[in-house]
Formats: sequence, C-alpha cells, structure tokens
Amino acid sequence: MKNVSTKITERIARAGPLIEVEASFIEDLISLVDSSERSMVLNIVADLHPADLGEVLEHVPRDRAQTVFRWLPVDQAGDVLAELDDDFRAAMLEETPQVRLTALIDELDSDDAADVLADLPDEVVEQILPTLEDAEDVKELLSYDEDSAGGIMATEYVAVPDTLTVFEATEEVRRNAESETEIFAVFVVDENDQLLGNISLKRLLLSPSTAPVSVIMDTDVVSVRTDLDQEEVARVMERYDLISLPVVDKNNVLAGMITIDDVVDVIREEAEEDIQRMSGVARGEEPTDPILKIMMGRLPWLLAGLVGASLAAAIIWGFHDTLQRAAVLAGFIPIIMATAGNAGIQSSAITVQQLASGDVWASSLTRRIAKELKVGLLNGVIASVVLGVGIVLVAPLVLSDIADPGILAGTSMIALLIVIVQATTFGTLIPLLLNRFGIDPALATGPFITTSNDIIGMLIFFTLAELLYLQ
Repeated sequence: MKNVSTKITERIARAGPLIEVEASFIEDLISLVDSSERSMVLNIVADLHPADLGEVLEHVPRDRAQTVFRWLPVDQAGDVLAELDDDFRAAMLEETPQVRLTALIDELDSDDAADVLADLPDEVVEQILPTLEDAEDVKELLSYDEDSAGGIMATEYVAVPDTLTVFEATEEVRRNAESETEIFAVFVVDENDQLLGNISLKRLLLSPSTAPVSVIMDTDVVSVRTDLDQEEVARVMERYDLISLPVVDKNNVLAGMITIDDVVDVIREEAEEDIQRMSGVARGEEPTDPILKIMMGRLPWLLAGLVGASLAAAIIWGFHDTLQRAAVLAGFIPIIMATAGNAGIQSSAITVQQLASGDVWASSLTRRIAKELKVGLLNGVIASVVLGVGIVLVAPLVLSDIADPGILAGTSMIALLIVIVQATTFGTLIPLLLNRFGIDPALATGPFITTSNDIIGMLIFFTLAELLYLQ
C-alpha cells in the first residue's frame, strides 16, 4: 500500500495545483480506501485544493467518497463542502452526526452555509440552525429566494459609520480582517444602517488619517435589492466591472455583499441550465445524478418530441395521395425538415443568448423580428437557388420519370424559401414572447422549435406541391 500512496503523491506533485482526474488515480485511491488506509489517504489529499478534492470525490464511487469525506478534518471537509454540487453534497452529509454537521457548517461563509442547509431535510435544519455561530445571519439568508440577490449574498462585510475618520475606519478594517474572509471595499452607512457609499481599500490607505470617511467615500455606489434575480445581479456586475456588490433591502439598509466568485457560479449555473433546456432536458442534470433522475429529466421532452413527430407524420399521411401521384416528393421531406429545423435553432439560440446577456430588450422586439425576417429572407433565397439548380442539373440524371424538372425545382424553391423565413421568424418570436411573459426563453429551442418547424414545413411543402407541381 505504501507504493500506491507514493505513486499517487508523485502524480499529484507532477500535475501541480489542478490535477486531471485519471482512471489510474481513482483506482489507486479506491484501493487505499478499501484497505482502510486512512492516514495514507489523508496524507495524499492534504495538499489538494478543495475544488480539486471535490472533483476527486465526485469521480469516486459514492460509498468510498463518503468514507473519505468522513475521514477529512473538519476545516478541510468544510472547504470541500462548498465546492460540491447540491445533490452530491447532500449525499456526503447523510448519516453525519449533528455535532460534526454543525462544525462543518460553521466553517462556511454565511451564504455557503445557507446553501448547504437549504438542501437538508427540514427537521435536520431545525436541529442544526440554532446551534450555529451565525444562526441569525444564516436564518435571514434562508428566508430569501434561492435564486435572488438575497439568496446568494453573504453577510460578512465591513461597514463603518459616516462619522468616522480614515484612521478610525482603518482600525475597524483591522478588527474585522480575521473574521471576514474577503474584504474588497469598506461600505459607509448612516445611523440607520442605510448605504451611503463605499471606499476602496487603496483610497482608504492613501487618504489622510484625519479626513472624514464621508468626504473620501464614493457616493455613486452601485447596489442591488435583495429580491433582484441572480441573472440580473450577474449582468450588473459584468456591466460595471465590479468584484463586489452591496445588497440593500427596500429601505436601502445594507443587508449583505455579493462577490465575484458567487457571480461566476451564477453565470455557469445559468448557462448550464439554458443549454440543458435548449437540448430538451427538463431538470438540471449533474454528472453525479443517479440514472433514474437523469432519465426522468430527459424523458418528458423525448415524449413531447415523439408527439410532435407523430403530428408531422400525420400530415405526411394526409398527403399520401400526393405522394402516390409524385413519389419524387418524398425525397424532399428530409430536406425541408432539416433546413427548417436548422434555421429555427440558429435564430432561437442567438435570441436566447442575447436575452440572457441583456443585449436584447423587450422594447426592441419589433426591430429584432424585422432583422431576423430580413436574414431569413436572404438565407432562404440563396438556399432555394442552390436547391433549384441542384434539381435542374441532377434530377434528370437520376430520375428519368420526371416530366418537368423546372416546375419541380420552382415548387421546391418556393417551399424552401417560405419555410426558412417562417422558421427564422418563429425561432426569434417565440423566445421573445416567452421572455415577455416571464417564461424561460431557453424552453423555446431544441425539441420545441424543431418539432413545430417540421409540422409547419411539411404542411407548406405539400400544399405548394399540390397547387403548383401537380396541377
């Protein structure tokens, strides 16, 4: 076992601070856990960054991961806890004694502590919450919506009254330096704790010690309300290039602070959520989720797609007489369906991305649709010309029974042009309408757009075929 421990340690040393989890590394670690080599395991993971250790645990079978997590010292386990995704974190805390659970949560910042408690059963929270060092702060955070500014803020910050001098404010920072994890700026409040401004640490250190903080503070401070959605918080911090952001209640009373690391997590989570919804995954999916949960998250959209595809098939069956009279039309079904789906996905994906980044406003709905209509028209003209030329040049060589390739080409060109314009317009319009009514626009992409475009595209194509080609 000593050789295994040495081998793992050397691999970590070569990899540096961020290791790539390899199969051989996991196998060696599992063998040490199965042999109850606790001291060796703790020695191996002692120098790992909490994020790296969390990734290692997520790649280890859950029962072994729980064993390693139980072996970790409280301070290290607490740091790792903040790096795990929600479901996996809850699994790591199963059957954890209340005393250790309290100690672990006390190691966390207030926002991380609230996140952990939010994933635990209510009866466990009722037992743990009163025993925490920051019970009142954590309880307040739990009262906010999880996806709001209040839900992601921390109550650890430094605020000074506007009556202090620079020297007194500096001493206040020093007194809080050990208890506060990060100090990005000093907030200035009045006697009612209402936010008046902030002071950067650089300005605080460079200002005369006798100067009042009310004179050197920046009164043009950007803040957000506790009930603001976390996506809007991320946009505010990105727009103004902030690394910390004060959070106030409806009375402008300072309630907490959001830091850039919290916003990075929000951006990642929101992006993952949008991508999954655009791909037809109804619920958030994590690599550590059990098979049944993954299946239940994907199945609803698969069934919805099946119903939509059945409707498209019903339209094709409804035109079976048309197909019997001109079997060559069957070859254009995948062309129309695939092109319509691609055009719709392109426009809807771009619209969803621009809505998420705040580049498209509700007031620009008409202008945005008009722009996409022009794009769809130009793309439709070019694609239909390519298709028409292809039919005229190729069809007579491979299909000798075509009476008039020109009419077939013209019919297909008109159908493709209409379908591309329709799909592009719908792909833009539907996300914008969903967003206006407070529904996640990412739901408009993926199976929804492709299926609806298949149905409409088939209806347009066969209708035109009957009106133009078969007359």
